[in-house]
Amino acid sequence: MNQMQALLNDCLLRTKHVEHAAIISLKKGTVYASTFGFNLQPQSAINLLYAFYKNLLQVRREGLYFKEKQYRCVRADEYSIYIKKQDGGLVAVKTKLYIVVGTYSEGMYPSVCVEAVEKLADYLREKGS
Repeated sequence: MNQMQALLNDCLLRTKHVEHAAIISLKKGTVYASTFGFNLQPQSAINLLYAFYKNLLQVRREGLYFKEKQYRCVRADEYSIYIKKQDGGLVAVKTKLYIVVGTYSEGMYPSVCVEAVEKLADYLREKGS
């Protein structure tokens, strides 16, 4: 397990309100680290990357297609995208080098997922990442 995977497990999964998590490299558009069982396909990583850089207005209006499901937008700005579907949602937060992604499912508190993902992103920003 690399350091980033340990951060995902310790900072996000331990909350019990983040189902899966990943860190995507902004430079390469690839998954840098992910939690066990989160199979984030390259196209899904690229869709999130484009959402931040080219499609924020479209994400706000139409939502985002992620992992073969359509999600409705809750928030989309230059640093954070929150999207949800009927039985869960996704939080993506951009730092200097990465996009931190956390998902939640039915029975989990979205607010705890948001707080955990945002805090990890803040930590990475403080470290210059």
